[in-house]
Amino acid sequence: MGKIVFGLLGGGWRAEFYLRIARELPEQFAVAAMYVRNTDKAESLRETWGIAVYSTLEEFISAGGYSFAVVSLKRDVSKDYILKLSRAGIPVLAETPPAENLKQLIELWNGVGRSAIVQIAEQYLFQPMHAARIRLARSGVLGEISQAQVSAAHGYHGISLMRQLLGIGYQNVAIRGQKFQSPIVNGPQRSGPPTSERIVQSEQMIATFDFGDKLGLFDFVGDQYFSWIRGNRMLVRGDRGELRDHEVSWLQSYDTPLYSTLRRVDTGHGGNLEGFYLKGIMGDGEWLYRNPFTPARLSEDEIAIAESLLRMGQHVQGGPSFYSLAEGSQDQYLALLLEQAVNTGEVLVSESQPWSKG
Repeated sequence: MGKIVFGLLGGGWRAEFYLRIARELPEQFAVAAMYVRNTDKAESLRETWGIAVYSTLEEFISAGGYSFAVVSLKRDVSKDYILKLSRAGIPVLAETPPAENLKQLIELWNGVGRSAIVQIAEQYLFQPMHAARIRLARSGVLGEISQAQVSAAHGYHGISLMRQLLGIGYQNVAIRGQKFQSPIVNGPQRSGPPTSERIVQSEQMIATFDFGDKLGLFDFVGDQYFSWIRGNRMLVRGDRGELRDHEVSWLQSYDTPLYSTLRRVDTGHGGNLEGFYLKGIMGDGEWLYRNPFTPARLSEDEIAIAESLLRMGQHVQGGPSFYSLAEGSQDQYLALLLEQAVNTGEVLVSESQPWSKG
């Protein structure tokens, strides 16, 4: 397919990921227009990125020149913009979450109509190592998957990974949760590394998701996103094997265990002159993931977002759905229940929502 040209609503920290991707991959992506309500910020973005930036939605819609629009706005206003763009006939790729609460999720689902093209830019399932893990979980090597323990992302992101690894759709679930606070030396933030030593309280959320024959364990502290001393953890168990972070063990037969490791393959090390980029993830002698955006120098999160853009470009031309509004709504709904269960200590059971009917 040709170059994917998209519009972008928002000019914040997250929106800049899309701008960097288009800059690093100009042969594949381009931003045709942006919408930023703040006129001063709009002018700054024009100068920095050389892109047409509009301060009213009407101007952005009239400008056109893009095949879909990325909505990268705060969750409390995202729903209204998704609805406005959809009603204008513009396909939407919306950043997570698509709405702030259950009432808004239902309003959005009922408001977009069956003909609207709306996908959610949930990137975690496309991050290279997670994508390799999901492929392995679905390959049958580990047998029937019964448990996924995820400590890699907050709320809906972590729940999305859990559902993908377990192969869960819209089944209802019983959620039990709790909080735990502990001291930690303040670490890096979005703004950069710390400037002094300071002890702060780290808040951990732990919850189980009981789907009956499958169990999900959610465990996360916000420090993990930037911390130098708090790492991520993943465990996936099936009846024939398990995946522990990067280590895989499984049974070739009942009396023959096999072992392997998920290995990142990067170029540019030692005497390698291919450039510096992620080539892919290998396991047991085969590629579980191959980076489609080489040789661009992108972080794994940027690779994942670029994957969403690529799939959206294909989707608006008749390609398959890749992370639907229904899936994004379900993950946000379960994230809302997770927070409630953690705060109240109650066991909460989800209920089928309008999007669960497809």
